[in-house]
Amino acid sequence: MSLSSTVAGDARIITVGTDRIDAAMAIQFKEDMRTQTADATGRVILDLSEVEFIDSSGLGAIVASMKQLGEGRKLDLAGLTPIVEKVFRLTRMDTIFDLFPTLDAALSADRR
Repeated sequence: MSLSSTVAGDARIITVGTDRIDAAMAIQFKEDMRTQTADATGRVILDLSEVEFIDSSGLGAIVASMKQLGEGRKLDLAGLTPIVEKVFRLTRMDTIFDLFPTLDAALSADRR
């Protein structure tokens, strides 16, 4: 799993550098997310712009990553490709996560 992390203002940006989040990589994704967000405070933005496929295991891994952030911390999703966005909307996960069309849109959103 290829995750990279940067900080922009008060947000930690985690970029997924692979085209799939599926059953084969869900466990590694959760572990890598835990490592990348361990010292983060506040908002985390997951940049999914390179992800073209996600299955139920991948969706579960993202939900688990949100839960491991704990109380008072937010996980927003940015740059969803049309197929990935459709999965989030069909499963109603768009009611759990804030979805942003681009990373810039996520960064410019007022999250106070």
